[in-house]
Amino acid sequence: MAIRHIKFSEKWRPIRAFAVVALVAGATSLGATAWANDCAAVDIVVARGTGEPGWLGSVVGDPLYGELAQALPVDSTANAVIYPADLRVASSAADGTADMVDHLVRQSADCPDQRFVLVGYSQGAAVVHGVLGTALVAGIPGVHTLPVYAESKVAAVLLFGDPLRALGWDVPDLYRWRTGNYCAGGDPICGAGIDMRAHTDYGWAIRPAAWFAVAHL
Repeated sequence: MAIRHIKFSEKWRPIRAFAVVALVAGATSLGATAWANDCAAVDIVVARGTGEPGWLGSVVGDPLYGELAQALPVDSTANAVIYPADLRVASSAADGTADMVDHLVRQSADCPDQRFVLVGYSQGAAVVHGVLGTALVAGIPGVHTLPVYAESKVAAVLLFGDPLRALGWDVPDLYRWRTGNYCAGGDPICGAGIDMRAHTDYGWAIRPAAWFAVAHL
């Protein structure tokens, strides 16, 4: 699928800024932890999008893990971040950061040689930004960030339909070289489009993203 580059419309900027803050505002945590099955060489940790069905997420996570499982030259496990993924829950994304960081810290202790591929789609991308310490998200009460000692365990970061991208924000410099950020042409959440259907059209990005991750392992 061809990606159209559309000039950003300034009238959308305040709306997008409000939406991003609404995604991550709040200070409570679910305290739920999802566990990988064992100490596989690679653990793919996925934060699904708002209301997205499926184990890891039917739009991105499930097909991406299927592609990665075939492409990776080593064994792997997958972990679904447990959080509401619901815009009606004020602390939704903050809860996601708590669960993702808890999982990464515990896995780092239990499986010292394991490396991670962090994946976020839509609201899940905001979760990943918070975990990595992107300033716009990390400063919000209730958001948990990854401890510095675990940074080297993150092999790759894959973001899809990232709402912070539309605001001109990127991941911190430390992670930028190992981050793939995919935005469909026409997607109003991550770009300047006006077609909400484009926000669920990421099949074209699954294989390139998988191979991007493989190249960084």
